[in-house]
Formats: sequence, structure tokens, C-alpha cells
Amino acid sequence: MKLVTTDQASTQITTVAIISDTHTVLDPRIAEAISRADIAIHAGDIGDASVLSAMRPKTGRVIAVSGNNDHPLFWPVDQTEVLESIPKVARFELPGGSVAIEHGHRHGSKSPHHQSLREAYPDAKLVVYGHTHHQVIDDVSIPWVVNPGAAGTTRTHGGPCYLLLTAAEHDWQIESFQFDDFAL
Repeated sequence: MKLVTTDQASTQITTVAIISDTHTVLDPRIAEAISRADIAIHAGDIGDASVLSAMRPKTGRVIAVSGNNDHPLFWPVDQTEVLESIPKVARFELPGGSVAIEHGHRHGSKSPHHQSLREAYPDAKLVVYGHTHHQVIDDVSIPWVVNPGAAGTTRTHGGPCYLLLTAAEHDWQIESFQFDDFAL
């Protein structure tokens, strides 16, 4: 975590790289972006433990949830223990509010309903989901609902992408990033 000193007080600022839907492949440019963040989130459909290992934020803190394709039939047999340790839902606190994470497929099969996600986590400031492979930032009401899009090579809709959240006690900002092609 970074500490930024102002004239009279200190303000804690935390950066969070948000990804989803890697399906066994994490784009190396996104892995590099994660290394510059304090925390990393993976919103499901991970596909392989090597993806989680490649996520190396500055603090080492990676928060991941399982997706509808994170199933023993789709993961290497020797990674069963890792797969079973990944929760379906995760929550954590940041300066200024909490974040709730789930893959989203239980809130609408093809496209999760943002209102349903908001109702499931009314006390969160941000709800992160994946599943659709489409990047979305819905900040019209709280909690904000975001989808980072696909960070691998499967259905990226123009290239792998991620979101970057900058959280301070009184100010949250989300930036979207998308690469035009694959570096693989």
C-alpha cells in the first residue's frame, strides 16, 4: 500500500488490478500491469493454478473466486486442491468501502443483471463480476457494478482487458484498459 502525505494528514491509497475469464491463459501485458498494483482480483473462470501464480501484485495479495468453468472436469487433475480452495464469493475492505466479488453467472445466465448483483451486496461500494467477457463499468448508483472483460485469449472482443481501481477513503476511480492484439 502507498502512503501519500498531504499538508495536514495522511491518505491511504490502494490500487487494485481487476481481471476475469482467463480460461488458462493470462496475457503477459496484464500480468505486468498486475505487478504494479497493490492487490489483484480474479473474478472467475481461471482455468489453471498457473494463472493465479502469474498474478503478482506488490503486496502478494490475490483474491479470486471460481466461475462456472472452474470445475474439476476442466482443471488439471493435480490441481484439485487449489480449485477446491477457491470460494464462489469473496469480500474485502478497502479505504472508503468494501468490494464483493463473484463470477456473476447466478444472476442471469448470459448477462448478469446489475440490479440483482446490487441487491445481493447492498452494503458494498463495488461489485465485481465476470462471465460475459465484456468490459463494463456501471457507476450510476452504489454499489458500482463492474466487469473487467477477458484477460486471456478466449472471447476477448477486441483484445485482452482489465480494470484498475484506485481507492482512497473519499475517492474511488476506475480506469479501463484493453490491448488490441495478443502478445502470446
